[in-house]
Amino acid sequence: MEPPSIHRLDEAVVNRIAAGEVIQRPLSAVKELLENSLDAGSTSISVTLKDGGLKLIQVSDDGHGIRYEDLPILCERHTTSKLSKFEDLQSIKSMGFRGEALASMTYVGHVTVTTITEGQLHGYRATYRDGMMEHEPKPCAAVKGTQIMIENLFYNMTARRKTLQNSADDYPKIVDLICRFAIHHKSVSFSCRKHGATRADVHSVATSSRLDAVRSVYGLSVSQQLMIVEASDDDPLSSIFKMEGLISNFNYIAKKATVVLFINDRLVDCGALKRAIEIVYAATLPKASKPFIYLSIKLPPEHIDVNVHPTKREVSLLNQEVIIEKIQSIIESKLRNSNESRTFQEQRMDPTPCVSMPVSKDPLSHPSPSGSKSQKVPVQKMVRTDSQDPAGRLHAYMQIKPCSNDKGSSLLTSVRSSIRQRRNPRETADLGSIQELTREIDSSFHSELQDVVGHCTYIGMADDVFALLQHNTHLYLVNVVNLSKELIYQQVLRRFAHFTAIQLSDPAPLPELIMLALKEEDLDPEGNEDAELKEKIAEMNTELLKQKAELLEEYFGIHIDSSGNLSRLPIVLDQYTPDMDRVPEFILCLGNDVDWEDEIICFRTIAAAIGNFYAFHPPLLPNPSGNGLKFYKRDPSDSHEMRDTSKSSDSVKEDIDDELLLEAENAWAQREWSIQHVLFPSMRLFLKPPTSMATNGTFVKVASLEKLYKIFERC
Repeated sequence: MEPPSIHRLDEAVVNRIAAGEVIQRPLSAVKELLENSLDAGSTSISVTLKDGGLKLIQVSDDGHGIRYEDLPILCERHTTSKLSKFEDLQSIKSMGFRGEALASMTYVGHVTVTTITEGQLHGYRATYRDGMMEHEPKPCAAVKGTQIMIENLFYNMTARRKTLQNSADDYPKIVDLICRFAIHHKSVSFSCRKHGATRADVHSVATSSRLDAVRSVYGLSVSQQLMIVEASDDDPLSSIFKMEGLISNFNYIAKKATVVLFINDRLVDCGALKRAIEIVYAATLPKASKPFIYLSIKLPPEHIDVNVHPTKREVSLLNQEVIIEKIQSIIESKLRNSNESRTFQEQRMDPTPCVSMPVSKDPLSHPSPSGSKSQKVPVQKMVRTDSQDPAGRLHAYMQIKPCSNDKGSSLLTSVRSSIRQRRNPRETADLGSIQELTREIDSSFHSELQDVVGHCTYIGMADDVFALLQHNTHLYLVNVVNLSKELIYQQVLRRFAHFTAIQLSDPAPLPELIMLALKEEDLDPEGNEDAELKEKIAEMNTELLKQKAELLEEYFGIHIDSSGNLSRLPIVLDQYTPDMDRVPEFILCLGNDVDWEDEIICFRTIAAAIGNFYAFHPPLLPNPSGNGLKFYKRDPSDSHEMRDTSKSSDSVKEDIDDELLLEAENAWAQREWSIQHVLFPSMRLFLKPPTSMATNGTFVKVASLEKLYKIFERC
């Protein structure tokens, strides 16, 4: 084959290739513009960005501006005011010198420059494309200095634009860059915000103190843990340099190292120096902690080569190894001499949570860990309910009859102790059917709902069935009956063959229990035509359960003797006894609803029957609060008198059956106590909510603080 001919590339192609090397991403453009503003003697620099800088980069400063005569060649390649001949590089002190930054931006974006110089009555605005000014500068109103706006960055470089859009946003990197400039150029004010935002994400003011600059950018927790470090050398045979900076002490804790290095006022990277400093800290700091380092090194201009990288990110130093070794030695000595005391954050627990104590709301009383920038939580994200604070629960706003404090506190303590001590038993039976049923639970639970039940705060009962829970900034109504059914079902399978028992004081005959259940289900209890059928059903179910008595006792802790009497029931949740009024229904369910032929279905249906029996159903006695009080009149035929508003309250009280009313009040109070102190603590530890609970009404989100905040914000 003939060798291909060599030809000159078009100037537009050459310029675009060069632009891609200088402006690699929005961060590169912002850095170049900041350096130009600093070279112009600015004391205030403002940066505005849109879409991470891809749609808009706007940098405004109050520097000396650009002369009208220079605007036509402002964005041509290699036009600069910093040097005239190559030898000027030996003594260059400005940050820009090649005249490529603005030119490169015009080849990959749409550039608009607005500027005014001192003494002019108005400013000028010019637009640039591909290194050329598109039209004559137009007079316009302007403030002192220069504003450079870049729109649609990389509009003609499809691959790079798509790559940047798919990657992480450049905005946090630009914010970090401006923070670094702000602590070095402490006499310059910097600000950075997103387009359309009213508040700046970075806002530093000119100050004479380096620590004040760090405090305004990185926060008080960082500036308090910094030490001043200085070093210098003026030996012409070894090295000539002067270094000053700030380094973190032993109390500073952070998971990411922050190394800010300026050499002759240029923000640069030096991998060798960074590694040398990290070696010093690695021997003293905890393994996961990283230091905060700010160093400013001044060298003679002739000892540094600034022209080694297209973006000026790296420089080459004369006698680099000697300088690094001396800086490392100074930092090591400073750290060793400062290791006199260590500060550790201590978290204390109130041993008496039941006592109401005033809590300070001052954020300074609980400082954030050293080394992390303090962040204010938005008000719509604040969680205001404390599970240890009874003021956050509904019953704190209700008048409740006083009860024995000693008895209640001792019972509550025993319940909490029992729940904490007994975690999920891992040792289930070796039966493959039980293992398959537990695998179903573990593989089909709803992870978001598990997070809700695992970290929720109980507020109170909204009605007889639904409880109010708070999780983070959301308020939920949850069906207590459905939750308790599922919890008991899962616990029966996990505690399979490992039950302790509740001993009945008097054994209950199965035929009588089944007959009671059948009569409760009968719509016509007075009818006698089905009496023989009911007795037959009771007899058949009794014989069936007597045959399965060994299985029920061994695996589920249900003891039925040879005479057909129920004498023991299992304890599924510690410190909780089910409602014994539901025993007849439970026995009938074991006889009618259990499939005894298939092993998996058998165990599943038995566990479901136990779950329904042990669930936290409302008591059979009506709730005495509100309208339920009418059910406790001595003579039901006189219930219409309750509606007589002219009747005195004393006469109404005389009609109430106090003994029955007291029994109902105790039953409902005991149920609510068990829901709060038994059900929900057990649920946090053991329950894995199935995915069906997300759609069947078990969990209903009734309020979200973020949405409410948006509504109130508009008011």
